[in-house]
Amino acid sequence: MCYTVSLLPYTEGLHGKWMFSEIRAVFTRRYLLQNTALEVFMANRTSVMFNFPDQATVKKVVYSLPRVGVGTSYGLPQARRISLATPRQLFKSSNMTQRWQRREISNFEYLMFLNTIAGRTYNDLNQYPVFPWVLTNYDSEELDLTLPANFRDLSKPIGALNPKRAAFFTERYESWEDDQTPPCHYNTHYSTAATTLHWLVRIVSKISPAATLPLIIVLCAKSPNYDYTVCKNGNVSVPQELIPEFYYLPEMFVNSNGYHLGMREDRTMICDVDLPAWAKKPEDFVRINRMALESEFVSCQLHQWIDLIFGYKQRGPEATRALNVFHYLTYEGSVNLDSITDPLLREATEAQIQSFGQTPSQLLIEPHPPRSSAMHLCFLPQSPLMFKDQMQQDVIMVLKFPSNSPVTHVAANTLPHLTIPAVVTVTCSRLFAVNRWHNTVGLRGAPGYSLEQAHHLPIEMDSLVANNTGSNKRQITDLVDQSIQITTHCFVVTADNRYILVCGFWDKSFRVYSSETGKLTQIVFGHWDVVTCLARSESYIGGDCYIVSGSRDATLLLWYWSGRHHIIGDNPNNSDYPAPRAVLTGHDQEVVCVSVCAELGLVISGAKEGPCLVHTITGDLLRALEGPEHYLCPRLISVSSEGHCIIYYERGRFCNFSINGKLLAQMEVNDSTRAILLSSDGHNLVTGGDNGVVEVWQACDFKQLYIYPGCDAGIRAMDLSHDQRTLITGMASGSIVAFNIDFNRWHYEHQNRY
Repeated sequence: MCYTVSLLPYTEGLHGKWMFSEIRAVFTRRYLLQNTALEVFMANRTSVMFNFPDQATVKKVVYSLPRVGVGTSYGLPQARRISLATPRQLFKSSNMTQRWQRREISNFEYLMFLNTIAGRTYNDLNQYPVFPWVLTNYDSEELDLTLPANFRDLSKPIGALNPKRAAFFTERYESWEDDQTPPCHYNTHYSTAATTLHWLVRIVSKISPAATLPLIIVLCAKSPNYDYTVCKNGNVSVPQELIPEFYYLPEMFVNSNGYHLGMREDRTMICDVDLPAWAKKPEDFVRINRMALESEFVSCQLHQWIDLIFGYKQRGPEATRALNVFHYLTYEGSVNLDSITDPLLREATEAQIQSFGQTPSQLLIEPHPPRSSAMHLCFLPQSPLMFKDQMQQDVIMVLKFPSNSPVTHVAANTLPHLTIPAVVTVTCSRLFAVNRWHNTVGLRGAPGYSLEQAHHLPIEMDSLVANNTGSNKRQITDLVDQSIQITTHCFVVTADNRYILVCGFWDKSFRVYSSETGKLTQIVFGHWDVVTCLARSESYIGGDCYIVSGSRDATLLLWYWSGRHHIIGDNPNNSDYPAPRAVLTGHDQEVVCVSVCAELGLVISGAKEGPCLVHTITGDLLRALEGPEHYLCPRLISVSSEGHCIIYYERGRFCNFSINGKLLAQMEVNDSTRAILLSSDGHNLVTGGDNGVVEVWQACDFKQLYIYPGCDAGIRAMDLSHDQRTLITGMASGSIVAFNIDFNRWHYEHQNRY
């Protein structure tokens, strides 16, 4: 593109290239407290950060990049002015606070949002995302998450939790004698490069031990102590908060010598033998801390911690009253580096900023609103949980199609902004239906909710199928290979419900059909044998996503679906011969199941007789996931964005792996399972099979949470509505059944004690 020429001076010394078509979000950033940087997020969830000479250059670059804004996740328009908006403007214009209050997103997701718009980034150790300590009890063998005493008081900064320490810092502030420097409670920040690296050094050292040896020595000499009782005793010289990995990355605590949680005051390591039973394994330690973060005790206080870190208690008189004042060089606007003409003084000031840490941009100057009560949301007057009859409580509706062919694929793309929110179903005879979705479940208890709406069913049968008029538009008649067994893996529905991708054809292709007209719109070749399975990643701006095809030729191909052009590939002029983005090899048998997660940048696939392999979306083979003995033939795979992979093997066998290959749990069930799916947060697993029973499990350890009443036919396919409140199952009888599902309810009933 012609305008890229003006950007070339800024690419000298850079290694790598980034395609404009893959840019998904653009954020302006600070570097050394100056508003001169830019962070660009890509489709595969990687990001790159640039620092420019001045703000004017940043603006020019933004207007040379695609008009993507800060992405589609925050309810903001895709405009360049949004990329140039201040953090406070982004906060006020976004819908994320309301979504958090309504519990549509988790505490973790909301904290990541606040960090992201406030300038925190994984690309700058001085501005690494900051998360709160939440637990204080690291001594008891059992951790009771119903006891307030086990939780930190989030209304106070971490340096003021202990009364003696609070008195010390108050005295320091009130007796300040340095006329050249404004008074502060703490000389060092709650988030610095040194404290971040202290946690991450074990991860970094695994990548390059020789390169990180000097870093480890420096950290041992300079970094503050990390006593794991810091929240309870407050006995450290620096008031550190945590990093987000503490809530999702158990590998952070493991090195070649085993599991280490942190350091004591005497520099000795706190090892697994020193820890209570609930924290003996890093996976359990991280999982339980994550559950604590999402607990009601944290939910009802989190707005107060946000006030301290991102809000009105961050600076000024309120910060002084809250014992929350840090060194002045940590605050935005405290210094203009361009005004410092002395190079030595400028270098010294930059070094001070890097040493002291940087406070996030202030997002609001009034108290942050609290979160709505979970009990209020879970048990509204019109909630289905109030029904006394179990069948009435669990089942919303049963919809019988005229065809008796088993419903082998269900895709619930129900977001309200779609032109046609719908539940798309496909049968074994390849008759599909676009069944319109009415969001009646999400309306229960809302203002203006009426009894008429209460009796309106959420799914309306496709009129062409219901009336049997024009049903030829809904039939895929192209010949498939006779040896192919039609399963849910043979189909993919695009996120806008407008196209259906189908595999299994004799000519080794997979094909794209319009769901509106039933017409074939594209034939895609690339494999040397019949295509046996398809998978779609989560979608991005305009419906762009990754498609993965697996084949009897033992390979997988990664393709790019253009939501703009509605084709596989980027070029509408060359749609007959699109090229795959990557070829994934390593299997020596037919590929039978696959899952792709763009957020993690990973593809997990299973061969007919195993094993399951993990590839990057660029085609690199990372590892094999080895199950126990007799867990040999994978059939279903589901991956969460948290990095956990559920694999179903033949004969009722399940495994839960970390994405790094560790077997976390296993179980056997007395059913031939045909469909599995994970809740959006990855905490709950839903399964269904030939027995006609839907079961809900705790994904981490396969603890059973709920069993639905048995259906009169086997279950072949499942999907969840976007709000995670309706489960739709495809039945062997040619019906679909819609169930009420309430993950929050089971969370509060079953997950309070560890």
